[in-house]
Amino acid sequence: MASKESSEALLSPPSIPTARWWSKDTVAIVTGANKGIGFALVKKLAELRLTVVLTARDNARGQEAVESLKRLGHHVHFFCLDVSDPLSIKQFASWIKEKFAAVDILVNNAAVSFNDIHENSVEHAETVMRTNFYGPKLLTEALLPMFRSSASFGRIINISSRLGLLNKLKNPKLRDILMDGEKLSENQIQEMVELFLQNVKNGTWQNQGWPELWTDYAVSKLALNAYSVVLAKRLKGHGISVNCYCPGFTRTSMTGGKGKYTADDVAEVAAKLALLPPQVLPTGKFYTVSNSGGIYSRL
Repeated sequence: MASKESSEALLSPPSIPTARWWSKDTVAIVTGANKGIGFALVKKLAELRLTVVLTARDNARGQEAVESLKRLGHHVHFFCLDVSDPLSIKQFASWIKEKFAAVDILVNNAAVSFNDIHENSVEHAETVMRTNFYGPKLLTEALLPMFRSSASFGRIINISSRLGLLNKLKNPKLRDILMDGEKLSENQIQEMVELFLQNVKNGTWQNQGWPELWTDYAVSKLALNAYSVVLAKRLKGHGISVNCYCPGFTRTSMTGGKGKYTADDVAEVAAKLALLPPQVLPTGKFYTVSNSGGIYSRL
């Protein structure tokens, strides 16, 4: 992920295990799921008979998404969650604790970008960072105590992007810090994000070595990738895996409907990664789809 540069290894396309470790009591949460990849993933997990919680920041759109799934014969739970709002996260965590015995799967999918494919404005950098980095981090930390106590069954998947890989960062000092996965800390990640926002505020961000494409979005995913590395290390031996998944150029509202893959395509892969058998479950990996349909793991 963000911890070091290395070659990419092509893995066999994962398949849904025939021997299911999950049941209707397995609780999966997908954020930002009223449309696009999140909605497609909720639908796929519901088809596989998990208990699924769909969240969306817009109550009406979230309810509409739930109703559309009901018409397909799927029953899912809904909570209006704005991951950019710490109070909303706190309320959601309290609801989860009251509603369910435990959490098994968390997919941090909610994200925003205010640029189209050919733009690179950082006008909304603070909102992007609150939604794409701070939000998933705060939500994950709030839900960690609720993960089921078991051997290698807890799964956290952060929907990320290749734009957040280290080769997009030209600042040598920051690269060195992020590449040292053994010493990398949450404080260092926080300092990087604060430095970026300060550079945006004083108008110097364009010559500080930040990613050149969709800069604010890329930095938010760079921070999310780095946090995933640190969290995976912290949770090692505690039965919870943490991985990132880049869906690639997918046809969603964020890309203006352009892209190589459909939301259903990438949701199929995300579901397979989330449901890998415990005995082969990796952690601290960055996955993305290859041109040939396989899955790359950037170690």
